[in-house]
Amino acid sequence: MSKKQKIDFNTITACGECCTDCRKKKEGICKGCIEADGYVPEWAESGRCKVHECARKHNAPFCGLCDEFPCKQLPALIHWNPDIVEHLTMLAREKDHDISTDAV
Repeated sequence: MSKKQKIDFNTITACGECCTDCRKKKEGICKGCIEADGYVPEWAESGRCKVHECARKHNAPFCGLCDEFPCKQLPALIHWNPDIVEHLTMLAREKDHDISTDAV
């Protein structure tokens, strides 16, 4: 039976993605939202990734850990993932589990 791989939450972006294996990051086109504080080529026209900006404003490493999660603007902000609430809920549960097992 294979052991579930532990998530490195230092690599999870505000929107719940992980840029580690992103082609654009590997090719040097994009630094990644975490490293660039949300100022990445994908969001150049609007200045800064609105998801990243909102998460930082709420002192949340990613949306699933925000006190206001799930908020009304989330589906519009993360329009590319129709299952975003479920995805971020899963990440938040995993993070909570991670914290509780580390404390033991």
